[in-house]
Amino acid sequence: MESVCFGIITHAGTARSLLMEAIREAREGNHSEAGKKLTEAGGHFARAHQVHARLIQTEVQGDHVSFSLLLIHAEDQLMSAKTIKHLARELVCIYKRLEN
Repeated sequence: MESVCFGIITHAGTARSLLMEAIREAREGNHSEAGKKLTEAGGHFARAHQVHARLIQTEVQGDHVSFSLLLIHAEDQLMSAKTIKHLARELVCIYKRLEN
């Protein structure tokens, strides 16, 4: 279970960092680089989500999933990354529009 949690935390954290970098790049007018960061972040977010989905499938199949502070932290990291993903996409578009 620890490795599952750390997988979610690692990929969600990496995605979140890349998303913040994308926003910074867009703010500086580097829209191509911002797009690359968004794409790369999307891959990490997808991996975190896949790990999380497998965990949910395990429970749906009747196997008990024990809750821990680590699992709660992992889910929190995933959800904050998801929120930042939506905001980052919007901000990158806004910066691009403002520049044009």
